[in-house]
Amino acid sequence: MNDTVVGRFAPTPSGRMHAGNVFAALMAWLGVRSAGGRMVLRIEDLDPRGNRPDATRLLLDDLHWLGLDWDEGPYYQSERGEIYAEALRRLEQDGLTYPCFCTRAELHAASAPHASDGTFVYVGTCRNLSAEQVAEKAQVRPPATRLRVPDADDLTGVIEFHDLVYGPQREVLARDCGDFLVRRSDGVVAYQLAVVVDDALMGVNQVVRGHDLLGSSARQIYLQRLLGYPQPVYAHVPLLVAADGRRLSKRDKDLDLGEIRAHEASPKHLLGLLAATAGLAECGEELSAGELVNRFSWERVAAHAQKESLFAPDAYQKS
Repeated sequence: MNDTVVGRFAPTPSGRMHAGNVFAALMAWLGVRSAGGRMVLRIEDLDPRGNRPDATRLLLDDLHWLGLDWDEGPYYQSERGEIYAEALRRLEQDGLTYPCFCTRAELHAASAPHASDGTFVYVGTCRNLSAEQVAEKAQVRPPATRLRVPDADDLTGVIEFHDLVYGPQREVLARDCGDFLVRRSDGVVAYQLAVVVDDALMGVNQVVRGHDLLGSSARQIYLQRLLGYPQPVYAHVPLLVAADGRRLSKRDKDLDLGEIRAHEASPKHLLGLLAATAGLAECGEELSAGELVNRFSWERVAAHAQKESLFAPDAYQKS
C-alpha cells in the first residue's frame, strides 16, 4: 500500500486568483509538503463558457510567484473527455442513471433549498419517465443525465466521513441532495463526476478545498463507491470573506492577485497574512511557503477554524 500523501491544486481558469483561492492553495500545498508528499496540478477547464484564454498562464505564473510548486501536471480536463465518457458509460450500463429534461426554472420551482447550504434537492420529476415520455421530451430539448441515489431508508445512501478541519460529517443523499447531475444537457460532464475520476486516476488521496465544497463530498464519495475508486481524505478550509461579509469573488475582483502584485506586495507579505489567518503565524510575520512547512498541522488549522468563513486580511481589503 502506498502511504505517500498526494494532493492537488485544481484551479478553474475563469479569472485571476484572489486571496481566498490562494489561501486554499496554500493549505493544500502545506498539507502535502509537511507530509513529504506529492502535488498534482490540474486545470479544471471543463466548462468552455467560463474559461478565459489567458487565465491559465496567469494561474501558473501566480503559483510560481507564491512559491507553490507541483510535482506532476498540469493536466487539463478539457483533454480528458473520453475518460469521463467511459465512467459515465459504466454508470449507465449498471442502470444507475436516467435522462432529465427539467429546466433550471422548473428545478427551482419544484425543489426546496437544503437548509444548511442552499443546495436544491431534486424531487425526482424525471426519475420514472416511460420510454415514450423520454422520446417525446427529447424532441423538445436534449436531456441532462442524473444519477439515482438510494431511498432515504437505504443505508447505502447514508454517507459518513471525517473532515480534517470540520470533523465528523453525515449526509443522507436522498434527503440532502436527491438524484444529482453527472452530465449536463449541453453534453459537458458534471463537476462531481469529473473530479472523482480525475482524483482517482491521478492517485490523489488528500483533497483540500474551500468550505463551500463540503456539501459535494458525500456525492463524490458515493460515486467513488459505485466506480470502485478509493476514498481520499478531505480537508475543507474556511472561506475568506470581505469586510462587508461577502464571499470573495473573481467577478468582483476581490483581493485580485494581479492588483496585489501591481501594488508591489511581496509573496512573503501575502503568505504571512494568510498564515496568520489560519493560526500558523503571528500578525506581521512575513514568511515564504517553505518557511511555513514546519509550522503546519491540520490540528492547528482545525483549532483556528471555529466557523465557515474568516475575514480576509485588512491589508488587502478593497477600498
